[in-house]
Amino acid sequence: MIFVTGGTGLLGAHLLFQLTKDETKTRAIYRSDRKRDQVKQLFNYYDKEHGEKRYATIEWVKGDILDIPFLQENMKDCNEVYHSAALVSFHRRDFNQLIKINREGTANMVNMALEIGARKFCYVSSTAAIGGNDNEVISEETKWKISPATSGYSVSKYSAEKEVWRAVEEGLNVVIVNPCVIVGAGNWDESSLTLFRTLQNGVKFYPPGANAIVDARDVAEIMHLLMKSDISNERFLCIGSNQSFKELMEEIASQLNVKAPRIEAKPYMVAIARRLLSFFALFSSKRSSMTRDTVRSLFSKREYDNSKVVNALDFKFRSLKDSIDNAIKGRIG
Repeated sequence: MIFVTGGTGLLGAHLLFQLTKDETKTRAIYRSDRKRDQVKQLFNYYDKEHGEKRYATIEWVKGDILDIPFLQENMKDCNEVYHSAALVSFHRRDFNQLIKINREGTANMVNMALEIGARKFCYVSSTAAIGGNDNEVISEETKWKISPATSGYSVSKYSAEKEVWRAVEEGLNVVIVNPCVIVGAGNWDESSLTLFRTLQNGVKFYPPGANAIVDARDVAEIMHLLMKSDISNERFLCIGSNQSFKELMEEIASQLNVKAPRIEAKPYMVAIARRLLSFFALFSSKRSSMTRDTVRSLFSKREYDNSKVVNALDFKFRSLKDSIDNAIKGRIG
């Protein structure tokens, strides 16, 4: 039996689809029936003939990684654990919740994996836990350094990794994957896929920064391959392609058949936009999506090295064009 957290998220749903290929018994946590229905839609998108049947093999359990008795009851007969559940937020007021869910929740998961004697544990971290600076090629060996500019999310994921490495010292076999921005079939109102809706609605400005994109199918496959391999107690960057935000937005716009943004955003423009969004958020139930940390990321230029996982698994990542095509065709919700 395999135990999966975060199974209703963008990556988690793709992981469940990957795991059901070999008919392995899988138990997955969920919290929302609506999100679970989106997973079923994803299965039907990727496998029109057998999607429903494959989805039906998953044993869904409603619960929370902060609920230790729940974990004790539902993990006791599992020999492999995939932990991808996490809170993603760049609002500073969410820092305590980020630490609670990402660090404490991960501590609960590895503690339980040790208690049940799990064969292997796969943790989904993030490039946010790697660190690095602009104008350098970032690898697994890049040292993470905290600074006033470090986001609370980055701190929480780095702290969660420390819990995983602590479990290694206590005898747990683990692999860690550090994906960058993930795209795939899914709901355009959630996660990184909101960029597709934004571009579809029309936007004139592009940020001058750069980052990396990876296909959810690739990350799910890498996780599965690592868990089935003899590799343990190592971390792997999962990077499909490095590109500027301008290049990324142009490719998405081209495939959506809409106009690509042509004006480079300047710092003062983004600062004004952030203040306006924060002001309007005062009159609605929604918080502004633009924070100091997100603004900083728009101007940051990051480049990552994926050679470690490529060499370890002889893996070939999908192209940016293929990943975007799949995200557009597989729109869900």
